[in-house]
Parts: sequence; C-alpha cells; structure tokens
Amino acid sequence: MTRDGGSGATGVDPEQLWLGPGRPRRGRRPAFSREAITAAAVALADAEGLDAVTMRRVAAEVGTAVMSLYSYAADKETLLELMVDHVSGELPTSAALTGDWRTDLTAVAHHQRDLMLRHPWLPAALSTRRSLGPNTLAFLEHALAALRPTGLDGAAKLEVFAQLTAFVAGHVAHEVMQAAAVRSPDRVAAEARYLAVVAADGHHPELAEALAAPARTLTPDATFTRFLNRLIDGLGTD
Repeated sequence: MTRDGGSGATGVDPEQLWLGPGRPRRGRRPAFSREAITAAAVALADAEGLDAVTMRRVAAEVGTAVMSLYSYAADKETLLELMVDHVSGELPTSAALTGDWRTDLTAVAHHQRDLMLRHPWLPAALSTRRSLGPNTLAFLEHALAALRPTGLDGAAKLEVFAQLTAFVAGHVAHEVMQAAAVRSPDRVAAEARYLAVVAADGHHPELAEALAAPARTLTPDATFTRFLNRLIDGLGTD
C-alpha cells in the first residue's frame, strides 16, 4: 500500500482516505486543500476527459509542484476516488420521499443520469470498484430509504442500487458516445434503405416485424425513461 490512502496493489484504503486528516500532518500550513485539488481535477476531466487527468496536469492547475500533490492523493487511483465522491455531492439527498418506491427509485436514476451527463467521465470512473466516500454514502442512504417499502432485505436493496447504477452508467456512456458520433443525413438514409432491403429478403421475419411496428420517440430523455421503466418493472417481479 502506498502512503496516505494510495492504492498500490490492493486498492485504495478507505480508512486512510476517508477517515484520515485530508492534508499533510507536518510542515507549514498548505496553500491549497484536498478539496481544491479535487475540484481542479474534476474541472480538467469535464473539459478534456479522464485521460487528461494526470498528477502533473492537476499540479499545474493548482499551481504547485507535482510532488506536493502526493501528500493529498498518493496516485491517480486515489484522485479518482476523490473526484467521484466530490461530484456525488451534487446528488440530492434531502428531498422528501413519496413512499412509492417505483416513483422514488425513478427519481434516483434520473438524478444519477443528470449527474453523469454533467460529468461524462463519471461512467468510466465507476467501471472499476470505488470506495464509498461521504457524499456517495449519503446518496446510498437516500436510495436505500427509497427502497424500504419494497420489503427487500438489506442485501437485496444493495443489489438493486448497484444494478440501477450500472444501468444508468452504461446507458449514459452509450448516450454520450452516440451524441459525439456525427452521422450525415445521407448516412442515416443509407442505413434505413439497407435495413429495408434486409427486412424484405424473407430471411429475417422477426426483424421485419419489429421494423414494421409504429415508431417510438427517440429523444435521449424518452429512450432513457422507457428503458428505466422496464428495469424497474422487472425489479417489481423479483
């Protein structure tokens, strides 16, 4: 394990990271805080993507030598933990619950999607297991309270939250990728003609039936809501 909550070969130590002092124990009073370092890293990821977040770049953003940064975050994995929990502080945790778990869980998912769309690097950061910092814990507590009316036991509620988060992260990652892909009207028309030919060749009857169905609203919001509703309906049959 590396110093001050570093990951080393065993992952970030949550006790060192979240229960530690959050700043160097010795020496002069620092000119910046762990919060400022984390905010700078988040701003960098928002502007240029997760690959741009290096210890050297973040040090330059806060105006310090890179070696000074290691007293606050021992490596990039530790910095990612701090970043994830930092933006999780944007999630609402004090809103009153309705008592209808489907309604409340739907709201939880929409809040997660909104957060990930504001910070498009977040789904990738969540793809590896992260520790639960204070902001993440607060939102988890809110989500578990939303699930109380289901009567599920604690382990099942944690599974539901993990499943929901994974769905939202995967959907947003695809959503962001699709938004970045530029397709000309000619390309879209060519794809439609191709599918029409394939559907009419007699070898793909299921596809032909699916394509003949009435079109659905394909806005990002409408698509997410449809998929989310199916997921939540499925949870109700568990």
